[in-house]
Amino acid sequence: MSDATIKIQIVTGDSRPIFKQIVDGIRMEISTGNLAVGSKLPSYRGLAMQLMINPNTVAKAYSELSSQGMVESRKGLGLFVAEPRQILSADEKENRLEKAIGSFVNETVYLQFTKEEIIGRLTERLDLLNDSKKDRK
Repeated sequence: MSDATIKIQIVTGDSRPIFKQIVDGIRMEISTGNLAVGSKLPSYRGLAMQLMINPNTVAKAYSELSSQGMVESRKGLGLFVAEPRQILSADEKENRLEKAIGSFVNETVYLQFTKEEIIGRLTERLDLLNDSKKDRK
């Protein structure tokens, strides 16, 4: 089984640590269907070489994805995209949504877009995500 191709970019000016950028990138690849359930992820070293970063950073990202239940380790074979399952409680999901919205509002409030412009752009992105999922089915 060949490793899946992961299309993520590390942005040096990003406020998120590199391992978090990897986690977010792989979560997006899984959410959009670019990485299907059962896809084998590249090895730590393989992805580290692709992204030109330290393998320990990839290992930290993979550990985070594993703790979130998005990937699973198969002994001797590597890491694979796991079947979707909800491991978060309703309260935890609500807390994470509130945190994400708070962060989003903090990042956008100074950009002087109107509420309608922001909602329109957000709706466009969510629609693209949904369209991408439909195209994969």
